[in-house]
Amino acid sequence: MSPSKFSLNRSVSRGRVHLLASTAIILGVSLSNSAAWAQASTSDVVTLPTVVVSPSLTPTPVEQVASSVTVITAEEIQRTQRRTLPDVLSTVPGLNVVRTGGPGGQTSIFMRGTNSQHVKVLIDGIDVSDPSTPNGAPDFGNYLTDDIERIEVLRGPQSGLYGANAIGGVISITTKKGSGPPKVRASVEGGSFSTFNQAASLSGSQKNVDYSFNVTHFHAGNTPVTPAYVVPPGATAMPNYYDNTTYSTRLGAAVTDDLSVNFVARYIDAKLLFTEVLTGPRSTGTYKAFYTRGEAVWKTLDGRLTQRFGAAFSDTARDNTTPPGTVTNFEGTRNKIDWRGDFVLAPGHTIIAGLERDNEQATGNLFNVKTGNQAAYAEIQSQFAERLFLTGNIRGDDHDQFGSHMTYRLAAAFVTPVTNTKLKATYGTGFKAPTLYELYGVGSFSYLGNPTLRPEESIGYDVGFEQPLFNGRVKFGGTYYENRIKNLINSLFIFGPPTVNTYVNVGQAKMHGSEWFAEVIVTDQLRLRGDFTRTMAFDSVANTELLRRPNNKGSISATWQPTDKSSLTATVLSVGSWIDAGRVAPFGATQKPGYTIVNLAGEYAIHPNATVFARVDNLFDKRYEKPYGWEQPSLSVYGGVRATY
Repeated sequence: MSPSKFSLNRSVSRGRVHLLASTAIILGVSLSNSAAWAQASTSDVVTLPTVVVSPSLTPTPVEQVASSVTVITAEEIQRTQRRTLPDVLSTVPGLNVVRTGGPGGQTSIFMRGTNSQHVKVLIDGIDVSDPSTPNGAPDFGNYLTDDIERIEVLRGPQSGLYGANAIGGVISITTKKGSGPPKVRASVEGGSFSTFNQAASLSGSQKNVDYSFNVTHFHAGNTPVTPAYVVPPGATAMPNYYDNTTYSTRLGAAVTDDLSVNFVARYIDAKLLFTEVLTGPRSTGTYKAFYTRGEAVWKTLDGRLTQRFGAAFSDTARDNTTPPGTVTNFEGTRNKIDWRGDFVLAPGHTIIAGLERDNEQATGNLFNVKTGNQAAYAEIQSQFAERLFLTGNIRGDDHDQFGSHMTYRLAAAFVTPVTNTKLKATYGTGFKAPTLYELYGVGSFSYLGNPTLRPEESIGYDVGFEQPLFNGRVKFGGTYYENRIKNLINSLFIFGPPTVNTYVNVGQAKMHGSEWFAEVIVTDQLRLRGDFTRTMAFDSVANTELLRRPNNKGSISATWQPTDKSSLTATVLSVGSWIDAGRVAPFGATQKPGYTIVNLAGEYAIHPNATVFARVDNLFDKRYEKPYGWEQPSLSVYGGVRATY
């Protein structure tokens, strides 16, 4: 049973009321500063162009990019005090973040209505997907943010450059690089749910060498996430316990004027205790992951040709112990070698070409399988008359099991004279091979892989505009997108006898919607931003909504810096209703109500080298489950101090 894809319950209306009320509050602050804005000279505003890398692999001003891309900087992460990657991404347009409870819970990200496994995730160029998980996607819940310098969220089919797993888009994360004199940074934070976090780093550069070493410890020992109705009679819902220590390093050296080498590594050691639905007592899950990459960069032809030779390795191990002592373990490994060349034909015209070989292996209880893929790709990026920007790429993949597959992408942006309106459009295809677990896995609840699965394929496009006003003090825009996937892989569970638990190709799925944004620099101290996303995602054959894709999502953020020493931020996130599956019987699809939450954060520099900070999450104590059967954290308060030397 599935409601119409256009249905919304009354809770969505209440969410909109909350969002409008929050908007009124923020606009009230804006109006109180309108006189100051009117008196400010727009010619005094200096906005440095934002440069993005993920759309074309080369640094490009965002004004010249046709793709929809959101950039999140280290400064924004620090200002909003988001400690985990799911928290950072929760307000990004086009994304729906679903986490089973509090910190450390299994986290999936649905981009423009596609599945979590349709999002390619890179950390310093390393593919962090886990070949041993059922869908092959990484678990976003275990990524901390303290060492992150930049996140680029690139939406729309990107297989023409990035290959498989990029049907929905790409999330590219870059960690902090050392520069300047040696710098030591440390922070400590405590608060609700027995939270106690620490972070420390050493970074800098000397002559031709740069370095950055980081360690972050995140601890939330008492987070209630299990509703009473999912616990067996007589049992007690115990809170989640989560502990994560992450180590990372980034090193670089300029061997000569034309040759440099880079190295990155990350190790995650995490543990989660959570209440098991069927038994009551807490189960234990451990997560250990190691990622590393080395790269040599060689420049020739007076800098017109830049070549990169790289090798990467990742290893993700997951163990789960369920009372009274059942143990399951899975491990996924991946190694990759690659070459890429960037050649500047002429100013404004660049050709990119690359080769890569990727091997992956998955092991677990009762199965041990491996496969691989090799690929070649090429792209041309051109600029004409400083107003027309064209990009086209094509990629050929040769999968060890599924053979050859070709994907491509075209993108165009045009900036109109006089109004400087940017008109943009993209069109691309995608490809996603079944995971090793989907094909050959053996697991609980009579699960058995389906070796007859076919690869998923997609075609998608988007069109939109962006309009700046008042020398960049105001900017707004919108994008319409559509994506069609055939041979979509979905789970199939039929109670017996005999019980069937496997994966099947369900036919076709369609996702379409729109993304809207507006930014306003009210004064040099106050900035506002609003985003709204409309998403419709459904099975084209059964004409039913796909699970966990809200139709509506909106957010408003305000940043106020009253003095050089202090800053305040407020974020309102409103999410409409969605179709979900129950955690306990009955397991049929049901519509879950939407929600609206408000987060506040502030900091004050008490010394040139020391800053105190505090934040309040879920200010109005909104109780909601996302996904169905897992409560999200209630009102919580945190505070701490950060020191730099």
